[in-house]
Amino acid sequence: MSTQPRHHMDYIRIHPADDVAVALRDLKAGEHIVIDNTGITLKANIPRGHKIMLHDMPAGADITKYGFTIGHITHDIRAGQLLDHNELKTNLSGTLQYEYHPTSDIPQPKVHDPQTPTLNPQPKTIQAYVRPDGQIGIRNELWIVPTVGCVNGICHRLATNMQAWLDTQPDSDIRVVAYTHNYGCSQLSDDHEATRHILRDLVLHPNAGGVLIVGLGCENNQPDAFIQLLGNYDTSRIRMMVTQQIEGDETETGLDILRQIATVMQADRRTTVPVSRLRIGLKCGGSDGLSGITANPLLGRLSDWLTSCGGTTVLTEVPEMFGAETLLMARCSTRQLFNQTVEMVNGFKQYFLSHGEPVGENPSPGNKAGGISTLEEKALGCTQKAGTAAPVNGVLRYGDRISHAGLNLLCAPGNDLVASTALAAAGCHIILFTTGRGTPFGTFVPTLKISTNSELARLHPTWIDFNAGRLTEDATMEHMLNLFIQKIIDTASGQPTWNERKGYQEIAIWKNGVTL
Repeated sequence: MSTQPRHHMDYIRIHPADDVAVALRDLKAGEHIVIDNTGITLKANIPRGHKIMLHDMPAGADITKYGFTIGHITHDIRAGQLLDHNELKTNLSGTLQYEYHPTSDIPQPKVHDPQTPTLNPQPKTIQAYVRPDGQIGIRNELWIVPTVGCVNGICHRLATNMQAWLDTQPDSDIRVVAYTHNYGCSQLSDDHEATRHILRDLVLHPNAGGVLIVGLGCENNQPDAFIQLLGNYDTSRIRMMVTQQIEGDETETGLDILRQIATVMQADRRTTVPVSRLRIGLKCGGSDGLSGITANPLLGRLSDWLTSCGGTTVLTEVPEMFGAETLLMARCSTRQLFNQTVEMVNGFKQYFLSHGEPVGENPSPGNKAGGISTLEEKALGCTQKAGTAAPVNGVLRYGDRISHAGLNLLCAPGNDLVASTALAAAGCHIILFTTGRGTPFGTFVPTLKISTNSELARLHPTWIDFNAGRLTEDATMEHMLNLFIQKIIDTASGQPTWNERKGYQEIAIWKNGVTL
């Protein structure tokens, strides 16, 4: 076995204070690495994304990664050993008292590129649809939205038949999608209102050129009350059909309404609008040990760039902020926003505790297999999607819609489809979804998948839209950021994501109460 020092792109110490390095490829026991002129011989195989101990430490000692504590070790451990979830435990427990200390001094991983990309705030444009209410949409789809799960079958049948009809029409590129769900009845209080608000946000989303709302008639989510929740809307593009009020075949009635809406949509054309109108959701799932080194920092640089142009990004997954929440709190532009962030974080912790669940048991089996051991470690990688430059300008409750440009925080769980649906419902035109393990899913707006490693992009080329794994290989952050910005512009201007090409488009609504 060779004992020569390996190239630094084989491993990385993210922050000078870190007790661990991260393997950027599979390393073998007996290999020799050099960190800060200190040689270390590996005492175990270290899989890609996993942590290498850099010095001997005793049981109970806190471990630092990203420049922050990520938990404590359960027994003595020596330099060169593998440090994973079997040796490292969370320090998180219950709710905390926080103090407002605004700052923007947040350590960031350097990957292998010591240069900070020069962000180009020069105005860029996208090709989008300008809606009658002034909003922009980056898609012109025809959506079918049920008020209650009882009519899901009708909605799917309508979507299939309407798409077949549109495909026979000359020059029609309208896609029809039914966004079915299981709720709208037998719900109480907060669950009932959450369903109503997510469905309202879906109906009013500007990526839809037209919407047919399909109700049953006897559900808790009463069609008349739901229509009132929409406020002022374009009645030529948003229509309602209550199936219990129809005599005969509801399919023919629904198709007739859909054809009327499609006629209005046929006149829609893309036009040039500034990129500052774009709203992007930031999400990760199936994360691995490279997520906080490649893809998430890339999203952070994209967020910094877009907000510097006047655009909007939204970060969610509140449970995956635990352990890094103070970094976001410090960026709140006002004390009121800080207080709202504290309420969001502690409220979510209390939600866990009220169900008898600990606040720190978050990393999934896939996360652990990919090199993430504790929630603190996961959070410090997750929150990098928010970048470093922009202050927090808005804090949104679940079901709220964006009202402030810049960086926003949104209250939603970490579940991939629930959180992505919440981001889209808030008004995001695109979801950027980083992943180290891979997933094919998408929600009701384009869901662009960014791989943390090149192997995933190779294994699943019809899942992954952009490979950030090149950051550990042959590309600088500046080069990748420029490519990524162009990918976002192309997607916003009509280029389909893989989830759109395959028709993987769904919604999921957060439920936390009783079912009648």
